Amino acid sequence: MEHKLKITYFKPERQGVYPIDGGYRFAAEMQIAEDCGVILYDGEGKKIRVPFSREGKRGALYGVEITGELFDRYNYYDGRTVFTDPYARGVAGLEHFGAFGDRPRHTYGRLYRDSFDWQGDEPLLTPYEDTIIYGLNVRGFTMHKSSGVKHRGTFEGVAQKVTYLKELGVTAVELLPAYEYDECMYLTEYMPSVMAEHLPEKEGADRKVKRLNCWGFQKGFYFSPKASYAAQRPDISFKKMVRDLHQNGIEVLMQFYFPPELNESYVLEVLKYWVVEYHVDGFRLNGFHIPYEVIAREPLLKETKIHSSYLPVDEIYRDGPPLWRHLAIDNGNFKNDMRRFLKGDENLINQVMYYQRNNPANYGVINYLADYDGFSLFDCVSYERKHNEANGEDNRDGADANYTWNCGVEGKSRKKSIMDLRMRQIKNGLCFLFLSQGVPYLFGGDERGCTRQGNNNAYCHDNETAWINWKCSQFQEEILTFTRFIIGLRKMHPILHRREEFQIMDSLGCGYPDISYHGTEAWRPDVSYISRMVGILLCGRYIQPKEDNSFYIAYNMHWETHMLALPKLPKGKKWVKIMSTAAQDSQQEELCGELKIAVKGRSVSLYCVQQEAITKKSGRKTAGKHESVEAF
Repeated sequence: MEHKLKITYFKPERQGVYPIDGGYRFAAEMQIAEDCGVILYDGEGKKIRVPFSREGKRGALYGVEITGELFDRYNYYDGRTVFTDPYARGVAGLEHFGAFGDRPRHTYGRLYRDSFDWQGDEPLLTPYEDTIIYGLNVRGFTMHKSSGVKHRGTFEGVAQKVTYLKELGVTAVELLPAYEYDECMYLTEYMPSVMAEHLPEKEGADRKVKRLNCWGFQKGFYFSPKASYAAQRPDISFKKMVRDLHQNGIEVLMQFYFPPELNESYVLEVLKYWVVEYHVDGFRLNGFHIPYEVIAREPLLKETKIHSSYLPVDEIYRDGPPLWRHLAIDNGNFKNDMRRFLKGDENLINQVMYYQRNNPANYGVINYLADYDGFSLFDCVSYERKHNEANGEDNRDGADANYTWNCGVEGKSRKKSIMDLRMRQIKNGLCFLFLSQGVPYLFGGDERGCTRQGNNNAYCHDNETAWINWKCSQFQEEILTFTRFIIGLRKMHPILHRREEFQIMDSLGCGYPDISYHGTEAWRPDVSYISRMVGILLCGRYIQPKEDNSFYIAYNMHWETHMLALPKLPKGKKWVKIMSTAAQDSQQEELCGELKIAVKGRSVSLYCVQQEAITKKSGRKTAGKHESVEAF
């Protein structure tokens, strides 16, 4: 078959493939000037080589314009090396998730031309103080048969769960790597006997091991959505998902892993591309030698959320604060310290008080108790040791220090007292997360009490260990109901997610600081080594122009009941308990004056200030519903 092509060389300014009338423009960096070019593949598997020319060379970049018969796939050759374009906007060859062969799969760049109707989509620009992040793995989120979606494990599946996400109350979903990568890993190391059934019949240290990388933290094709996560053309699937989520007020954030060998300009191009082409709202960056300052100062990304475990914010903002707070730091210390506080460790009250108010003016802080790696929230109260035997690494992988407590039984238990305690501890953890001032991050499934059976490194599990099971037991339904309640409460009351950082002072002269701490006596918190309890008062008068309710959060992570003091209120006001994580505790309680409250062991109680109302007939004082109460 003959192919009629018109070849024109040009000197490129940037890399990539761009459609033109009747063909495409190709621009790529090459190392071998004498023998390099483009390989085009037609639908019948035939191919044609189009060499680059010095006529179209600028620096190490080569450019060629090819028109005529349209091909659907391409690669580059550089001497004897054939490789897939790292700027490819679509990749063929990886459409089937986990499709192992005897050797790594061949990949090709896709040639796309179609446009997409965004229907007027615009960035949501949800500020950090109003943001609630929900992390998920696109495949694991809906792959379980109980998910009820038409296309399980896909971008379409995420879009079908938009009503669930909206009812949960989250404002952003954060996707584990959803750019194209080959999840099939080929290892040549000795593996313990637990993996023997998955290995070829060959002895010795060079046995080939096939394993999946379901998380995707590896080098990939960064300009292309993952084809195996799409029920149709990947770019269209991803754009539809973003558009549907945006129409329901939910932002889309993406995780990227960049290895150190990638240059800074390439990393910046990737991020800018996803913002412009796919309307992505933000990124969580992983890797070493990432050009954070270059990214933060890029004008196009000034309204794009960027967060990472390390950001040199002092260097970035040395010339002054940003117009829009778009950078955030992942607060791993919150996870470790609050897990220790949850299980009753000593000497943590100062940290608890700090995390409650930590909300810097220039950048955001992402708080989390559980993530894709490590234990799930349920496993934090069910396991003390990692159980990664199914990973095939003799339980040597994964973190050894998890700062968790199993409530008396390692793993599964049918004992009511154990499960009641676990329920209370999960609710306590959710209170830590959603009643603190930073940006809460909840990983998918934790709102339903999902377990990974104690596996704290489930990266290689494309099965029920890592998938969300959407069938809810009564136990799980209670966790889900509580999660919706605590998220809804946070969103309803600005004092629980202020824009400004607390000053711990009475700047209004109203008799109450914006935030204050209390112990068995009002205004005197116990910060001693053995203390495991504290009362935290958030004054709603500091929300302007419309005042919010005031709240008192009572934390007691000791295993015994303790007394905490409620500050005295102005005349006509009273404290009303609106929530307790202790099942046997009263959920509704009205209190007047300065008094002490009994806080059950390992529990959190939440009190709200309400206006006392006097009925005309009896003159008796009553309190209205907490939704309509005034601030003091």
